[in-house]
Amino acid sequence: MTRLDINQAKEQKIEVSKSTNPQKKSWGNILKTYTQWRTLRMLGLGFSAGLPLLLVLGTLSFWLREAGINRTTIGFLSWIGLMYGFKWVWAPLVDRVPIPFLSHRVGRRKSWLLLAQFLVILGLLGMTQADPVLNLSILVWSALLVAFGSATQDIALDAFRIESASAEEQGALAAAYQTGYRLAMIWAGAGALWLAARAQGESTGYDLNAWHVAYGWMAASMLPGLLIVLISKEKPPASARTSPKNPMAWLKEAFLQPFAEFIGRYGWYAVLILALIAVYRISDVVMGIMANPFYVDMGYTKDEVAATSKVFGVIMTLVGAFIGGGLTIRFGILRILMVGAFLSAVSNLLFAWLATIGHDVYGLIFVISADNLSSGIASAAFIAYISSLTNIQYSATQYALFSSMMLIVPKWLAGFSGMFVDHFGYQQFFVFTAIIGMPVFILIYLVEKYAPKDAENS
Repeated sequence: MTRLDINQAKEQKIEVSKSTNPQKKSWGNILKTYTQWRTLRMLGLGFSAGLPLLLVLGTLSFWLREAGINRTTIGFLSWIGLMYGFKWVWAPLVDRVPIPFLSHRVGRRKSWLLLAQFLVILGLLGMTQADPVLNLSILVWSALLVAFGSATQDIALDAFRIESASAEEQGALAAAYQTGYRLAMIWAGAGALWLAARAQGESTGYDLNAWHVAYGWMAASMLPGLLIVLISKEKPPASARTSPKNPMAWLKEAFLQPFAEFIGRYGWYAVLILALIAVYRISDVVMGIMANPFYVDMGYTKDEVAATSKVFGVIMTLVGAFIGGGLTIRFGILRILMVGAFLSAVSNLLFAWLATIGHDVYGLIFVISADNLSSGIASAAFIAYISSLTNIQYSATQYALFSSMMLIVPKWLAGFSGMFVDHFGYQQFFVFTAIIGMPVFILIYLVEKYAPKDAENS
């Protein structure tokens, strides 16, 4: 590592320390941050990032369960989501390699965003031609293409976001991004169910064409993201420098240096950071795979789930994301991480309670509202935290590593969720998802206790 890199790493440590333990700002200044263009832009781009996820996981599981696919198979198909967990493998390519004939015209980050969004649209259109009952493989391959395009979009977009503002503004950008992300998840979840119900009309039971119509609209919903990317200006990344001509030197620079820089910056403390990242969202991710099959098995209709999520889910998502972003700016990230972890565990226990009362729309409203509020707070704080850890020289690669680690263990464990429900039932499953989140509290405590105080003793 050069002296310049070392000095930049030291400056990075100071920024991280300030962002995790900031001086308090007035609420007026905080609100002003939310009105800036770079913050508002993240609202729309967050929508493009959040749209594909449920379409290959949660909403897809509702479709598959309604089509009569067994829960064990649905659980294993959730491993499609592992594509997000291994995006760090090709993140250095997105971080460093320009796309021929495109990057020099629109910018490196923007070119990768446009390519990724095109792949997502193509995969969604492929899903509109698939019948899971007759040929499940077509649906799976199309979903994998969506997941790959979506994961690639995440890599480029995370770098684009991190490079758009200073470390102290990342909380606001994270809140706007998370709000757009969560709104997109509601549209991809409740919206897709509502569209399928409208396409189905008065008929009851499973209707393949209704799902094809819904997924066609989801593909069209990616188009605003394309427009936002095209009209956005790209700030040249700090890592934009001439790459070595020697292939081995290039591999070292693109793949090894981002990871070596992070370890060199934090030393043994990096182990605590990575452990926290790996398990922070484990309760939500594992629980989420069986949520839609749970609704189907409890007798909730597509309209009931859609209406509940569309109204109460949207409201509580907005409240949670902006509360989480504001609180991280005012009180520091680690404290709000602890709050978010506690609320996530409690919301999973509410699902266990709902499993005991059967079909109850008011109970569903209460549980979905609480779940969206807790997820909004936790996600805003978590995104701000891992954003503050990246060195802007390697923003795409390092952020991809962190966000990938967040998913690998939870997604792998979630693959067995259908088997767990088949053997023990929904109530025990939701209680289990709350219990496996308990180590998070210990890790947050340790991360805060041993956090670097400043650039000298960190």
